[in-house]
Amino acid sequence: MMTTAKKTGATGLAIPDTMRAVVTHGPNDYRLEDVPVPQAGRGEVLAKVEACGVCASDVKCYKGADMFWGGNGQPRYVQAPVIPGHEFIARVVALGENAGERHGVQLGSRVISEQIVPCGACRYCRGGQYWMCEVHNIYGFQHVVNGGMAEYIKFPAEALVYCVPDEMPIVRAVLIEPLSCSIHAVERARIEFGDVVVISGAGPLGLGMVGAARLKNPGVLVVLDMMDARLELARTIGADVAMNPGTEDVVARVKELTGGYGCDVYIEAASHPSSVVQGLSMIRKLGRFVEFSVFNEATTVDWSIIGDRKELDIYGAHLGPHAYPLAIDFLQQGKINLDGVVTHTLPLEEFERGIDLVASGKESIKVILVP
Repeated sequence: MMTTAKKTGATGLAIPDTMRAVVTHGPNDYRLEDVPVPQAGRGEVLAKVEACGVCASDVKCYKGADMFWGGNGQPRYVQAPVIPGHEFIARVVALGENAGERHGVQLGSRVISEQIVPCGACRYCRGGQYWMCEVHNIYGFQHVVNGGMAEYIKFPAEALVYCVPDEMPIVRAVLIEPLSCSIHAVERARIEFGDVVVISGAGPLGLGMVGAARLKNPGVLVVLDMMDARLELARTIGADVAMNPGTEDVVARVKELTGGYGCDVYIEAASHPSSVVQGLSMIRKLGRFVEFSVFNEATTVDWSIIGDRKELDIYGAHLGPHAYPLAIDFLQQGKINLDGVVTHTLPLEEFERGIDLVASGKESIKVILVP
């Protein structure tokens, strides 16, 4: 358990030598352990975690998805042992040399760091496309950047750090990371006035996309999900039409809404192969298809739809580059209201229950862990 303090933090409280943390050792092998509290070196920030969200990718990693563990010819992405969690909010308790100036923070600042810690030296970083960094260290997957399912987290010197308003409720602040991803996906869609936009999937990311797409003033904003409770929440956030593919022919309905043509924009955030096929059927010729999901399995489609039959623009969307300041402002000003998205707040000790709740999705939308 906790041992004697080695230094004093921003609040005047002692920083212990050890902390509780969830540690990934392998698929289905996550353990709550006592581990050393990291120390802030030159340019680095040590922060005390207020809360950390459980992402669908955390669940897929826990369950042993090939894309994380290197199965079926995929490159190995997880470097175990590592502390998972990339949806965190924290408060600065110690600063390494020049860290305050480098990151624009001080002791006591409430902070968040972008998911990715770019290397700054690869082709993509040098070209300003840091979110596609070739090294690609993301909190919670590589042990050089341990994540937020712990009492403390260290931001490396290369981290991208932002201050968060003290008065923002934790259930909003913890959604900054997923909302930044949602904003980026919506921006990739290049929504125009009057567009019929379909968002497939009303999980935390899809609901954030609803809020962001609403700000683009589409003609009709449609949301699809298999769970009616999520569709109801989507309506409160800004959806004009909410449909369940399990109970109605959503392709026919969207064609009906558009004079038989199909939607202008389809954003895929359901993480299921059928959602991809559905979107290719639903979208009009010359439409814009945005793929955001991380899949458990390969998806097979008729590529002639993309090229010869419809000449679609296909866009990928990864992480939330340049979107953190927007996400913070939208949540703080109430321009995007995601109240109700956080459904469960659990202590760190109940991390396995949190993972199970997210994996099922029947009772939860967003689950957060509080150390």
